[in-house]
Amino acid sequence: MPAISNKEIVVLEEGSVTLPQGFTAGGMHCGIKRKRLDLGYIVSEVPATVAGVYTTNIFQAAPLLVTQESIAKENKIQAIIVNSGNANACTGEQGMLDAYEMQKGFASELGIEKHLVAVTSTGVIGELLPMEKVKTGINQILQSKYATEENFKNAILTTDTCMKQIAVQIKIDGKTISIGGAAKGSGMIHPNMATMLGFITTDANIAHEDLHAALKDITNQTFNMITVDGDTSTNDMVLVLANGLAGNDVLTKDHPDWELFKSGLKLVSEELAKKIARDGEGATKLVEVQVNGAYSHEAARAVGKSIISSNLVKTAIYGTDPNWGRIVTAIGYSGIPVEPNALKVAIGPYKVFENGLPSPIVEEEVKEYLEMETVKIIVELNQGNESATAWGCDLTYDYVKINASYRT
Repeated sequence: MPAISNKEIVVLEEGSVTLPQGFTAGGMHCGIKRKRLDLGYIVSEVPATVAGVYTTNIFQAAPLLVTQESIAKENKIQAIIVNSGNANACTGEQGMLDAYEMQKGFASELGIEKHLVAVTSTGVIGELLPMEKVKTGINQILQSKYATEENFKNAILTTDTCMKQIAVQIKIDGKTISIGGAAKGSGMIHPNMATMLGFITTDANIAHEDLHAALKDITNQTFNMITVDGDTSTNDMVLVLANGLAGNDVLTKDHPDWELFKSGLKLVSEELAKKIARDGEGATKLVEVQVNGAYSHEAARAVGKSIISSNLVKTAIYGTDPNWGRIVTAIGYSGIPVEPNALKVAIGPYKVFENGLPSPIVEEEVKEYLEMETVKIIVELNQGNESATAWGCDLTYDYVKINASYRT
């Protein structure tokens, strides 16, 4: 794996959930989809401390309810079973029974207590799972021919065009700590933890309360700062499993290397979030909005999310149209009081708005910049010292095509 040194954090772009000690993963085709892999798993050698964040959609799918119930027992999870192609959402009592059946079946295959298995699903809403196919798959999935990280990453995808993965390593108490992540997400993505399925593993030894607090804080800065289409899914969540096999002293907020661990976890989360935003259905560009000079972090986040969520901004970027008016308009309806004459807006290196007026630009130069794969919008509010970054993508004709025929 090519390694890039980042101060005290080593980034492994090709690393994933099996880099940390004691984790294995796999996947197979069980028949939910026509041809593609659709059933995957992650397993830890020992029960792992777990933290999770979940969709804010009122219609939480059965797998989320079962998983939250299991985690509440002792804040430990040893395995995750996940299917794609069917969300098992809005499926009533039968959907709950099916989620429990998936949990029970995989626990039986592993020889562990059923509450140590998390269940996740993604795909079409409102259809019952083909449980005979799923159960047959669960009975076979631990076979060695399915036990590859590549299989797992493929098994969790729906309309994604690529796999999302990354891992980092840090040194704590003289021990090498690994943090690995894999995710799926392409459409029905919007802030407020309704973005995706995210799986993060680490061999760090860490207290549950501190892991949960770290994940919640980091989610607000990463996964909750992306949007593709403004739709909040019924199913999506992020789980972090920490099995302690690295052998470090227990990590808490009082540990001298706490901030280093948290930085590593944030880096993994942020990279996964950006990869999801870039892979928005039909997208051709990653859009990054940097908001500076806000009076609070919450204000900076609100302005950034307002811009990145604007369909008019997104379509202008797709069309390489330097229409700064759409950006300013999105700032204006963000709900954050802004002084127009203090506002500055730039598209990449090109200042387009200042002192309440448009700045002179060479339009062809800005249009050429907007053709790049990553487009940055920089906003200076001049109200304080807080900042935030949001990520999204352009909105294309292909997004309509993909979602007009999603069920067919």
